[in-house]
Amino acid sequence: MMQLPARYDHVGSFLRPKYLLEAREQKARGEITPEQLRKVEDKAITEIVKFQEDLGLKSITDGEFRRTYFHIDFLEQLGGVKTDIPVTIRKPDGTEELAPPVIRVVDKVRHARDIQKADFEYLRSQLAPGSLPKVTIPSPTMLHFRGGRAGISKQAYPELDPAFYDDVAQAYGDELRSLHAAGCRYVQMDDTNLAYLCDEKMREAARQRGDDPNELPHRYAQFINKVVAQKPKDMLLAMHLCRGNFKSTHAAAGNYEPVAEALLSEMQIDAFFLEYDDERSGDFRPLRYLKPGKTVVLGLVTTKFGQLENQDALKRRIDEAAKYAPLEQLALSPQCGFSSTVHGNNIAVEDQRSKLRLVIDTARQVWGDR
Repeated sequence: MMQLPARYDHVGSFLRPKYLLEAREQKARGEITPEQLRKVEDKAITEIVKFQEDLGLKSITDGEFRRTYFHIDFLEQLGGVKTDIPVTIRKPDGTEELAPPVIRVVDKVRHARDIQKADFEYLRSQLAPGSLPKVTIPSPTMLHFRGGRAGISKQAYPELDPAFYDDVAQAYGDELRSLHAAGCRYVQMDDTNLAYLCDEKMREAARQRGDDPNELPHRYAQFINKVVAQKPKDMLLAMHLCRGNFKSTHAAAGNYEPVAEALLSEMQIDAFFLEYDDERSGDFRPLRYLKPGKTVVLGLVTTKFGQLENQDALKRRIDEAAKYAPLEQLALSPQCGFSSTVHGNNIAVEDQRSKLRLVIDTARQVWGDR
């Protein structure tokens, strides 16, 4: 089985350069064409690829520079899916939060077009020999969790099981095969929903939508496994669990225990990126469910704030995690991307470099350069 390309990795998104943000605004005002914007994106991607390679990262992404949001830009290109642009809300304490977008399934879900293929091909064309391109896409659970049964057309799907789950898995399988044919061997699915099911507020919201938060993780494991069954055998499929990362805020908190068995024992994903950068993530005991042959990438270094973690403290935390899962099945990364949405986290550009250097240096000291 393919292993992660290194004991150090990253979740994929990076702060957008100012000139790219300005070009996006010009495009929104109709001052430049989509083709002109794409040329600006190409330039920015060429620069962020070099940034990653100069640091010594072995898996390289396009920084998600062609996206506004980590999930909407992909999901709205699936046939049968409609999305409403999310809005920013200000909470009573003055912090900002991204109101969840409304994602609606209005017809049979299908793979209407190749979604990431052209973007992948450009990314790969910019890589140095030995670098491995990684594509990040949203988890298929995003089509169910936010709206529940009410967000999925009863005309298209009188019953969700199995037709809805099978159709979505087929659409994802078609996309994975499209990417594989273009040469992609590493795909990461970004999932907020399983992490949200660790938070009692979110669990109650699921109950209000008519779902059982104890049953959902197991249903989602079966759902994801339908996608896994479709993927090409030599493609590494990873999943990143996120509790929210909009402008350095988080939407959920809670130990992984409520979802750990379904996630780490039942789900047949190759690798799991788990956030462990602060107390909201709980302890490492849930890692006891990790099955042989799978990898957990510990997100111990935060992308939310610029202050650099202490390397000795990181090593101690890795040792603590290794009490519950074998060290050889662990790796290290930042807790999330630096820019899950186009807005970016509240950190400096140079913080990205420092954080990633720390991840790489620490991992090399613990596992060697692998």
